[in-house]
Amino acid sequence: MSRQRKTSLDGGIGDKIEDMREWVSDHAKIVMPIVLLICVIITVVIAVNANKKAAEEAEAQIAGIDGEEVPQEPEEEEGIPQLELEVNAYPSVNTLINDYYAAMAAGDVEAIEAMNAFVEDKEKIRIQEMSKYVDSYQELDVYTKLGPVEGSYIVYVYSKVKFTEYDKLVPGMKAFYVCTDDEGKCYINGGEANSVVTNYIREISLQDDMVDLNNKAVAEYNELLESDEELNAFLADLSNRIDASVGEILAKAEEEEAAALAAAQEQAAEAESETEAEGVEAAPETEQAVTIKTVRATDVVNIRSSDSETADKLGKALVDDEFTLLEERGNGWSKISFEGKDAFIKSEYLEVVSEETVTPVPEQAEAGQGDEENGEEDNAEAASAAETGNETDGAVETVTVIENVNIRKSASENGEKLGLAYIGEKLELLMKQADGWTRVKYKGQTAYVKSDYVE
Repeated sequence: MSRQRKTSLDGGIGDKIEDMREWVSDHAKIVMPIVLLICVIITVVIAVNANKKAAEEAEAQIAGIDGEEVPQEPEEEEGIPQLELEVNAYPSVNTLINDYYAAMAAGDVEAIEAMNAFVEDKEKIRIQEMSKYVDSYQELDVYTKLGPVEGSYIVYVYSKVKFTEYDKLVPGMKAFYVCTDDEGKCYINGGEANSVVTNYIREISLQDDMVDLNNKAVAEYNELLESDEELNAFLADLSNRIDASVGEILAKAEEEEAAALAAAQEQAAEAESETEAEGVEAAPETEQAVTIKTVRATDVVNIRSSDSETADKLGKALVDDEFTLLEERGNGWSKISFEGKDAFIKSEYLEVVSEETVTPVPEQAEAGQGDEENGEEDNAEAASAAETGNETDGAVETVTVIENVNIRKSASENGEKLGLAYIGEKLELLMKQADGWTRVKYKGQTAYVKSDYVE
């Protein structure tokens, strides 16, 4: 009975499905668009719900609903924008550059220094020697981009040089950093040490139009060399001649300076010997008080061998490092004592922290204070005591060596070496000099040590 009922039920459902299939088949043109529309609606609803959920999650993260801190992307540093490359756009800059190149052609070092105070002595000599072979600089084109500060420019000068011994014009490219002073006059700032400025100049130089400009000049120069063997030989010979001339001039100047120093030291030694022989106390010509300043570095800055950005780097000063100031120059550099040697730091990175006024110590009398009859005998006793290391009845002032130091015959690092004083050793003090040397008594004779190494 139950089987028959089930069979009857299955047959009824099957008949209904079959009837529905036939109805759909008969009305397909109506049913199919409706089904397609329903599918589209379902898809849109699902997408909207998904987007809404994503938006809610994002809002929740921003509002901190989940209780977790949302990591922030680091801000990208803004690079230097692509500035317009202009040609001969600023009359004041053009005037400066034309005057500068005219001075180089003439070898006029004074005029060059008036336009650029940061020219090394060696470069001045080279300019003077080069001017002997240069007739003129022609076809100057001044390319500029605005600099990092108001009134400043990054300048690239394209020029062609006419040599006295060669007919063709030779192209070249040179870069300058030009600034404007308080009076509105342009000048070449060859001694800029600010890292922000130097980074700015470097990035500007790497921009595409600047690279293309430089490559164009280099390509023109190389093509000229490849097509003209005579020019190759001329430029090579010219470079050798100028290098030789500069070397000879520098060597001669050093010899003259050394000879003058040696003559002055010899005269001083003779005068001192005469004074000692007469038994008269030798007093310095001037016993003026000297002010010694201590300066401190306000930023990390290079320490160089001379007052130039291109000079050899001796070390690096850290913030709050202190040095003895030897000289503050008008070109923006300060001469300091660094590791027993003279060195230089840009003045803008130093500040004075203390000043001390020192009066040079007069040389101690070697003779006793006896009467004239006993004077020679007292002198002999004092000399004997100095040789044996025994003190006389009078008080002898000494200095203590704080670092191993050479003892020299004259107050110069090139002076004859008499011996070596070790840490803790005491030397008889004759006089502390203002030039950074201390005069002492060493094995019965007058000698000198660097003041930085004794106290």
